[in-house]
Amino acid sequence: MAKYVCFFTYTSDAWARMIQSPGDRTATIRQVADSLGGSVECVYWMFGTHDGMVIIDVPDSVSAAAMSVTAGSSGAFKTMETRELLTQEQLGQVLSRSKDVTQAYQPPGQQS
Repeated sequence: MAKYVCFFTYTSDAWARMIQSPGDRTATIRQVADSLGGSVECVYWMFGTHDGMVIIDVPDSVSAAAMSVTAGSSGAFKTMETRELLTQEQLGQVLSRSKDVTQAYQPPGQQS
């Protein structure tokens, strides 16, 4: 399973609806993740640019994108940003591969 973080910001209309009818948004998020063969690690609320964040485990990037598109298409969000998270081991693999291909890369404006 791949791990993703999704930062979200609700619209003022969504906040107004939640004030009038509070509910457990975590349960809804879990239901969507479950339907994609994934799971929710955590949901946190915050103040600032984003209203909250969700960390999910889903089978692949297509599943993560489907979750974002589904939520985003509801009209309840001003912004939604989904990012894949890498473990230290995966970062090591990235750096190893980068080392292997460094010789093939030429910065813009430089010719061999």
